[in-house]
Amino acid sequence: MAKKQEENKSDIVSVLDENGKSDEQYLSKISNDKIKEFYKAMVLIRAFDQKAFNMQRQGRIGTYISYKGQEASQAGTALALEDKDFIFPTYRDSGVLLLRKQPIVQILQYWGGDERGLKSPDSVNNFPIAIPVGTQIPHAAGAGWAATIRKSGQVAVGFFGDGATSKGDFHEGLNFASVFNAATIFLCQNNQYAISVPRAKQTKSESISKKAVAYGMEGIEVDGNDIFAVYKAVKEAADKARKGNGPTLIECYTYRISDHSTSDDASRYRSKSEVEQWEKKDPIARVEKYMQRRGIKIDKDAILEEAKAKIEKEIEAFEKISAPDPKDMFKYVFAEMTPAQNKQMKDLLGE
Repeated sequence: MAKKQEENKSDIVSVLDENGKSDEQYLSKISNDKIKEFYKAMVLIRAFDQKAFNMQRQGRIGTYISYKGQEASQAGTALALEDKDFIFPTYRDSGVLLLRKQPIVQILQYWGGDERGLKSPDSVNNFPIAIPVGTQIPHAAGAGWAATIRKSGQVAVGFFGDGATSKGDFHEGLNFASVFNAATIFLCQNNQYAISVPRAKQTKSESISKKAVAYGMEGIEVDGNDIFAVYKAVKEAADKARKGNGPTLIECYTYRISDHSTSDDASRYRSKSEVEQWEKKDPIARVEKYMQRRGIKIDKDAILEEAKAKIEKEIEAFEKISAPDPKDMFKYVFAEMTPAQNKQMKDLLGE
């Protein structure tokens, strides 16, 4: 893996940068079909992101959290994992869930306010989306510890943003995982902003990955807009964890092109020129350039239309789903409803 210097920061691991420079020693080992798979995955999740945003604006789903610009971080991670592995996503990780076989219809259900959308497929270990910032990090540490104890060969991945590294959950989760040699990957998508707070005001640390030193674990900083670098880093960290060699903190240095959410206006706290500079680092465009240089022929329009058609089919199914039973909000909290819940349900329904 090549390394590049960016903005006077520590070295960032990169395989393919926005200028077309690449680590051919690594890329030559990846087949043309695999590269196409990486590309199609990013096109699919970007198409979903745009469609979900449009649906929110049309009133067809509720508040939506976009991940535009972070496709390489999400796709590279998801494709490096196995179905048996555990993931603990945040509200900005719909792309990860989609590539982890969470049906699109269910992801839309969730953003439509229906919690049934978070039920993981039987063969895939996707945990529910965490809305509170950082609470999923100790959960990932615990699942990784369980995998270590059981020697199951599984890995737990906890996703979070740069803002979460200012929470106690981050420090407790990393310390616990390191002490107990948990098979956990802590995946930070450093998209430069925690809502309106820039990363520079989060921490004085040279990089988030360097925080791993304090916990005695490996820390890696990768170009989060380089799907090959992300895939390689996550795959190596997962292989290491499966062998019982402990956790890893991976910082994907990326950027949130979109607003924080559909209720946010990022132009109030960041400049247009800043966004334009990051748009030049687009993760999909750089793979297109690489494929062209390598002689890999694709039909970009056909790939995009195929992705859109798949999404539209799922939307049709989503909009035919009957509304959840109001009783579910009481019945599915505990194995058996408490007397207080019974009373609340009767009061709500006028029974």
